[in-house]
Amino acid sequence: MAEYELDCLGEACPLPLVKAEKKLKEMEVGDVVIVLIDHSCAMKNVPEWARKEGHNVEIEEVDDGEWECVIEKCK
Repeated sequence: MAEYELDCLGEACPLPLVKAEKKLKEMEVGDVVIVLIDHSCAMKNVPEWARKEGHNVEIEEVDDGEWECVIEKCK
């Protein structure tokens, strides 16, 4: 299992979602990508999209207004 990190701090939607989608296409099942987000719209849209696609998602606020969205590729 590999782990990747996407630094999307300072980027508004849809950039974090587009970057996460592109990265997931390159990954193997079981790999994990951590998307760093500080935009509230992306904080809602990225996990929502990933869950719809069938991936496991955890989101945690790591600082005031900054989140880590952990996505495990499941298919």
